[in-house]
Amino acid sequence: MYRPHPFSWVPAAGARHASAEKRPAGGWSDGTTLTALCDQKIQAESGELAWLWATCPGCSKAARVLAGMPPTAVAR
Repeated sequence: MYRPHPFSWVPAAGARHASAEKRPAGGWSDGTTLTALCDQKIQAESGELAWLWATCPGCSKAARVLAGMPPTAVAR
């Protein structure tokens, strides 16, 4: 499976998290326990609105580092 970055996004705990664990074809089943890039233990969730949840700030920061991107600007 093509994987452009060493992480994948997964909705869990009311937010979009990222995990470095290898994502199975078709995604993670609901309830699968993963370690997110923000160091939280999370359980994968699905549903119509799950992908619209806000992105976890800790995962976003870590994912940008792994992808070689600059940090996001902080609103003042």
